[in-house]
Amino acid sequence: MAGMASAKYTELGAFLRSRRERIRPADVGLPSGPRRRVPGLRRDEVAQLAGASVDYYNELERGAGSQPSEQMIAALARALRLTADERDYLYRLASRPVPAQGTAASHVHPGMLDLLSRLTSTPAQVITDLHVTLAQNPLAMALLGDQSGLHGPRASFVYRWFTDPEARLLYPEADHAEQSRTFVADLRAAIARRDAKDDEAGSMVGSLLDLSAEFAALWAEHDVAFRRNDRKRLNHRTLGLIEVNCLNLFSEDGRQRLLWFTPAVGTDSAAQLDLLAVIGTQAM
Repeated sequence: MAGMASAKYTELGAFLRSRRERIRPADVGLPSGPRRRVPGLRRDEVAQLAGASVDYYNELERGAGSQPSEQMIAALARALRLTADERDYLYRLASRPVPAQGTAASHVHPGMLDLLSRLTSTPAQVITDLHVTLAQNPLAMALLGDQSGLHGPRASFVYRWFTDPEARLLYPEADHAEQSRTFVADLRAAIARRDAKDDEAGSMVGSLLDLSAEFAALWAEHDVAFRRNDRKRLNHRTLGLIEVNCLNLFSEDGRQRLLWFTPAVGTDSAAQLDLLAVIGTQAM
């Protein structure tokens, strides 16, 4: 589509503007400032939160410009803290298919995004039950790497764990067997909560059974256990081995989790995590 001239795209622009104007800067972790001339967020602030250029976002609000991609719609929905119904409406206004739950474009619960924005001094991220990363704060990117921009089965860290040797560099080799066992038990528990006809989960398990003998052997053991609270050892290129506690907050339906990482007592992890804010993602 060369331009957005239809009534639907005009409504898309008006809808974005209405959602932008209802949000207080503090709701998304931005300073209010003494002189704000507009209610809610400014256009440049929404663009920054969504990872878009200001000019492009301005065009969207005007109902002009090119058709936004599914990834951009997902980013705007998160930036504007849309509800699930509002997110679906935005996809339809953009003439894009509403993505299934559990994919990289899944709607992130606004409450989880709010908590994530408030966790500024500790690494934190929101993932799906299939371990697809939906949102990360800067410290999580510095600790784990930027996990955005992945699509299809590879968006799931569990899938990458069993199919991509690079994924395993995050953990010390001595911990790989235990991580594999834990991932498989957690995946089985998560899939059991989904509909029996869930294509995404079924396709992922089928692919892993074909691609990984290790996964197939563990899957055949039928272990079931949600991954709630872990003590992890993580490899960082600059800071070395970091030992952390990984805590989980589950959404009501269990389809999303907020993970945050705290220093393990009796280790140097507190000082190492403090350094993450200094080195940022430069060392990843």
